[in-house]
Amino acid sequence: MVEWTDFERETIKSIFGKLDYDDVGLAALCRCLVVYPWTQRYFGNFGKLYNADAINANPMVAAHGKVVLNGLDKAVKNLDNIKGTYTELSVLHSEKLRVDPDNFRLLADCLTIVVAARMGADFTAEVQAAFQKFLAVVVSSLCRQYH
Repeated sequence: MVEWTDFERETIKSIFGKLDYDDVGLAALCRCLVVYPWTQRYFGNFGKLYNADAINANPMVAAHGKVVLNGLDKAVKNLDNIKGTYTELSVLHSEKLRVDPDNFRLLADCLTIVVAARMGADFTAEVQAAFQKFLAVVVSSLCRQYH
């Protein structure tokens, strides 16, 4: 079980309370697909993802980015049981979709960059530490089925 300080709990909830899930979800997933093009192999049914403009304009990428942020919102609401919250998603991604578990970390890194850019000076070192701790727990929970 993860121990959360009051500051970490408040910070995580505050960040997600201010995010535009449509904007941030698209930006993070788009960044991941562009910077790490091998991650595109899991999105073959999304159509042409041949360059950054095509990826950014793709409505299926935008929709999945929002799905990802809504999934993270479930973790925010269940900070004391993130592993339990993600049990089904872990099974889905490992057994059915066969997603390389390292991709979760890559997407988490891209999300951190996007959130930092949106928050600007408010994304202090302490805020970043809380946010990255949260994402590390989420990634660990998603990778749980792989072990």
